Amino acid sequence: MYKRIKVTFESCGTTCAGYLYLPAAPAGRLPCVVLCHGFSGTMDRLFPHAERFAAEGMAALVFDYRGFGESAGEPRQLVDVEGQQEDLRSAIAFARHHDQVDSGAVVLWGNSLGGAHVISVAAGDVDVVAVVAQIPFNGFPKRVEERSTWQTLRLLGAIGWDALRGKAGLRPYYIPMVGRPGELAVAATVEAEQHIQALTSGEAASLWRNSVAPRALLGMMRYHPDEAAARLTMPLLVCVAADDRETPVETTRKLAERAPRGELRSYPGSHFTFYTDPATRERALTDQVGFFRRCLQLLED
Repeated sequence: MYKRIKVTFESCGTTCAGYLYLPAAPAGRLPCVVLCHGFSGTMDRLFPHAERFAAEGMAALVFDYRGFGESAGEPRQLVDVEGQQEDLRSAIAFARHHDQVDSGAVVLWGNSLGGAHVISVAAGDVDVVAVVAQIPFNGFPKRVEERSTWQTLRLLGAIGWDALRGKAGLRPYYIPMVGRPGELAVAATVEAEQHIQALTSGEAASLWRNSVAPRALLGMMRYHPDEAAARLTMPLLVCVAADDRETPVETTRKLAERAPRGELRSYPGSHFTFYTDPATRERALTDQVGFFRRCLQLLED
């Protein structure tokens, strides 16, 4: 059992919203997992993960980045890599100052783009105890299956047009995050189309929006967290999907290889399997809980 508290914190003048999960009967100050969602995602996709960590006796903090979900910030649906990293730093500071959290026992968990953020931020914060990066972003794949040259050119055109609108101070030119094969979207594959059913069902429908400002992809083209991974002082667990096409194993495994204390674990399925298959999610969470427990135990030894 667990209890959930609605929280807010400030990040460079923007109010971020989140939820702090706590065990039903906490004993003293708790270790805390700060969880980060992926590109265009919202915190509700991570509620099951936070519940699991709370059931294991840890506090768990989930939050929306600026411009997404329940958090403030304009323009909406614009992924800002540096801004999201700052939001994560503010979330960590909030957790460390909470009266039910052990400030010296904060660990980070990130999924997809959030996996890149937790590595990048932890590289500059030696007090983070451990990091889990699940299907983490580490640069775009050289080729996206099911996307033709024409579709790629259309997407590049949308990125360029939206970037020009941004420089002019105009409202973003939004495109879908997920679309059918052949449509103009960030992810337009059969698998991505199937995944949208999970994103738009139940509670998630109130937060997630199938809309994103494509100018964000320009900044991500220069984003390679493996450079930060090499500077990590704490243990890193990288969890990958064997058939991932969005964050392929050949790029994600570099994060574990470059980290001085990196570990790599592979699971069957694709990038979206971690969202849609409860068995895979449970297996990965069991491994991640065990990893965090081992790292936190080192603090006591």
